[in-house]
Amino acid sequence: MKKLIAIALFSLAFHSNAQIADTAEEVSPLLIGEKIPNIELVNIEGKKIETNKIFDKKTVLIVYRGGWCPYCNRQLADMQDIEKDILGLGYQIIAVSPDAPNFLKETESKDKLNYSLYSDSEGKLAQAIGIAFKKDKPKLDKYSEGKNPGFLPVPTVYVLNDKQEIEFMYINPNYATRLKGELLLAVLKNL
Repeated sequence: MKKLIAIALFSLAFHSNAQIADTAEEVSPLLIGEKIPNIELVNIEGKKIETNKIFDKKTVLIVYRGGWCPYCNRQLADMQDIEKDILGLGYQIIAVSPDAPNFLKETESKDKLNYSLYSDSEGKLAQAIGIAFKKDKPKLDKYSEGKNPGFLPVPTVYVLNDKQEIEFMYINPNYATRLKGELLLAVLKNL
């Protein structure tokens, strides 16, 4: 009986993060010290890959709204500008959005990105890390190729260690305000 109660409590605890908040201000993100859950994402070629294989080394994880968002594109370009510095500090850059792989390809070529983009078009990662909020589907359906359950992620930057534990996070419900590359570099140099 105790085992069943423990399993039920664990299930409820995990499920409480796996939700879509009503607004960007109401999200409940994973915090520093917590571990990114193992979720399947889809790479730019359409292949499913688990996050424990993607985040197998120190990682700068950028979760963005989509390639259609001008603020996101500026942030991705800013990360590209400092990519060599980030790599030099021993980190990889991974960017995840609700966009389907075809739209990731457009973003990669348009912004001339060298780092890896992944699709979370069903919102499993955004929900599991607690940054998904409800958004009308019509526009989102196009970019997710019909897989988006009606959500957007609050733009978030996580710095992960090689155990997929969060060492730093930046999240702001105001999608126009993003973490600047120079500040991120300062953080990485001090971790």
